[in-house]
Amino acid sequence: MRGTLRLLFGLLLCCPAWADGGAEADLKVAADTMWVLITAFLVFWMNAGFGCVEAGFCRAKNAVNILGKNFVVFALSSIAFWIVGFAIMFGDGNSFMGLTGWFLEGTDNSPVVGDAYKGVYSSIAWTGVPLLAKFFFQLVFAGTAATIVSGCVAERIHYRAYMIFTLVLVGLFYPISGHWIWGGGWLADLGFWDFAGSTVVHSVGGWAGLAGIILLGPRLGKYNPSGAVQPIPGHSMALAFLGGLILWLGWFGFNPGSTMAADPGAIAHIVVTTNLACTAGLLAATVVAWIWLGKPDFGMTINGALAGLVAITADPLSPSALGAAFIGAIGGLIVVVSIVSLDKLKLDDPVGAISVHGVVGIWGVLAVPLSNDGASFGAQIIGIAGIFAWVFLASLVVWLILKAVMGIRVSEEEEYEGVDLAECGLEAYPEFSVAKK
Repeated sequence: MRGTLRLLFGLLLCCPAWADGGAEADLKVAADTMWVLITAFLVFWMNAGFGCVEAGFCRAKNAVNILGKNFVVFALSSIAFWIVGFAIMFGDGNSFMGLTGWFLEGTDNSPVVGDAYKGVYSSIAWTGVPLLAKFFFQLVFAGTAATIVSGCVAERIHYRAYMIFTLVLVGLFYPISGHWIWGGGWLADLGFWDFAGSTVVHSVGGWAGLAGIILLGPRLGKYNPSGAVQPIPGHSMALAFLGGLILWLGWFGFNPGSTMAADPGAIAHIVVTTNLACTAGLLAATVVAWIWLGKPDFGMTINGALAGLVAITADPLSPSALGAAFIGAIGGLIVVVSIVSLDKLKLDDPVGAISVHGVVGIWGVLAVPLSNDGASFGAQIIGIAGIFAWVFLASLVVWLILKAVMGIRVSEEEEYEGVDLAECGLEAYPEFSVAKK
């Protein structure tokens, strides 16, 4: 805290001429840049949250594999987004994809700070922070989409197959659909609204994971011969608890940071609506699970909180506090119904990621016109359908290619043994194995 105050004081000393418009503009850019980077760091920390939730919801014998995927995925995402992803998403091009700015080589002279625009990233020139700050903020969002897929395919995916898919998702699929909405593409022209990424980030991750689940099939033992669901409990609700709180904290970067400006009023409003949606989703999911399943299932409580956060992400700025609570509560209800329903359809999602991010992401986008006069239900529905068709079908093709070339699922023996030993050569809790011997 003291370090932050010293930095702010230093900025003030550097800009003593408050009457000077240039000095004021420089101070605004400095404050906006600090805000964007701090919130990006919070979103980056969500990788730890996803890793803990996924590992906690899954069995001990697969924990290292899950944590490894969540650690390596951001490195792969960084490379893919740096080389091609950012250019495809925000570079000037056509209504389908950007065609300029590869390797971040394009310039970005933003008109926000008074210069005539001469760059190649016109769709993101509305914020005056430096180009590299814009890149890093968008990168942590791209990494989030890839991390969501990890939970969907947990406990039976080949490590190498998931890594290759991550490169394709972050380098191509995610930025193309992102360009349609945030990069000045055809959905932006249509009036589709998604402030911080209920669809751009969360549904994209969910639909990519859904394609993987369909081709992988359920985990061994998930369904008995009659087709009835056999619950597979996670090994550590303590890890899941910690992960849920980390994600809750990270969302205070995810949504308020999407202003990409240190706007006190907007930031404060978004923080409150984000928190209210989360708490309403948490409580709604707990109550619904308690009534329907007979117990206040803690896994549903965690996913209810995440569902409330995903639901409000499409537009945390327009709703009132009451409206945000309503949006979050409906998200919490939807996630319980969706998780139970997908289980009955034999779509085995170990952590409920499709329901939290994909299904509730739809609700978040559909809820936007309830409080935002600038959005229409027609445009939102077209956007939902278009993004689903693109991401699901494109992902299905890549998963099919990977399945044919190298295989995507471990063997039955490896799955029974645990993918930690089979894929990673070590265990998260080796003393348990020693004790058994």
